[in-house]
Amino acid sequence: MFPSLAKPPVQPFPRPGKVVAALLAACLAGCATYHAKPLPEQAASAASLSQLQGYDQAAVPLDMAAVERLVLLNNPDLRSQHARRQAAQAQRRQDGVLPNPVVGGNVGYLLSGVGDATAWTASISQDITSLITLRPRREAAQATADEVDATLLWEQWQVLGKARLLVIDLIEGDRQIALQQQALDALAQRESRIVSAVSAGNMERVAVAPDLAAAADARTALHDLQRRQLDLRQQLDALLGLRPDVVVPLAPDLPPASVDAASIRRQFDDVSRRRPDLVALQLGYRAQEATLRAAVLAQFPPLAIGYDASQDNSKVRNGGPAVTFTLPLFEHNQHNVAIARATREQLHVEYTTRLATSRDEVDALLAQYAQLDAQRQALMPAAQDAAQASAHAAQAASDGLLDVRNVTDLRVAALNRQLAQLATEQAMLEQQAALELLVGRGMPTALEQDVMAP
Repeated sequence: MFPSLAKPPVQPFPRPGKVVAALLAACLAGCATYHAKPLPEQAASAASLSQLQGYDQAAVPLDMAAVERLVLLNNPDLRSQHARRQAAQAQRRQDGVLPNPVVGGNVGYLLSGVGDATAWTASISQDITSLITLRPRREAAQATADEVDATLLWEQWQVLGKARLLVIDLIEGDRQIALQQQALDALAQRESRIVSAVSAGNMERVAVAPDLAAAADARTALHDLQRRQLDLRQQLDALLGLRPDVVVPLAPDLPPASVDAASIRRQFDDVSRRRPDLVALQLGYRAQEATLRAAVLAQFPPLAIGYDASQDNSKVRNGGPAVTFTLPLFEHNQHNVAIARATREQLHVEYTTRLATSRDEVDALLAQYAQLDAQRQALMPAAQDAAQASAHAAQAASDGLLDVRNVTDLRVAALNRQLAQLATEQAMLEQQAALELLVGRGMPTALEQDVMAP
């Protein structure tokens, strides 16, 4: 027998309605839902330390480390900046998703003429160009997300640096106020006696005008220190998310300033891996490199490959592959390539400049610190000599050998020497904090991408 020459039966296509329903169900399965989140009508900062996250009553008075920890946990700016990280991570996920295939179709109902069925066409296609550029786009999105993480870490580091300076200035400011108050008390006591003597006609006001001016100057200096201290306390409250009337109890002493110039310079050798702002610039450059590669790959004509099927009114069905592409006659992504290349060059220059200026800043601060240290050493014997002269004058006054006016002058002179020495020590502590910020001392020696999130 000869084999049958009959055509095999044509497999029926699924009905378009069922296909559309299945596709809609698949699309809606992963959709997000919306929930309203209205803004609050009122908001207030914390009214006490106990309302701060991470506060420990046993740690009062707070040392530098305790203040830094509370700032990291409660600083309003840092807490609000975390939304940037969430947005960057969402963008990273979006750029890493495969492009969706495109589905099309239409239905032609029979209105007149020969035919006994409804005509329809259906197609599905996939953009190949998006697949070609997918890998560099994913790399760019990942590097951009990591750049945001490093930038937030640098902002945290800067906020910590500001907190350190505030703690230094507040603690040293309390010591300065105490010394200035002693000087004012001595001058005010002498002023009171002078005013009584002038009122009694025992002394001419012109002769004691310098003494009265000295008391007024001391009072003005004390008021200036108190105003500055209040401003510093309010700045620390703002860093902690506290109301401006909350007093943060601080430990009364700080370790003396100690800077090893050789150690600082050695640490700067790998500062590009320690300082988050430099790491952020590196990641931004990496993202731009990937963006440039994607722009170069996108120069090829946009290409889509898919499958088309159709049926006419007489139930004749057709199906086969389909290809569509754009003829690159006028535009072949040259503008995006030029923009990406120029942006990469800009980031290269910015990173090189930041690295060079950072070294210059470190060298300048080291020179300033050395100068302050020399001034402090020069002030020490003078302050000791003035303190001894004041003690001898007080003893002489008790023996009736020296009047109150001269004793007060020597006492105030000794206090002023102590104030000058204290101001120099405070400046050295501030320079030390600035150097630690610049070289990233206290930061990890390497910032790996998977631990860069704050």
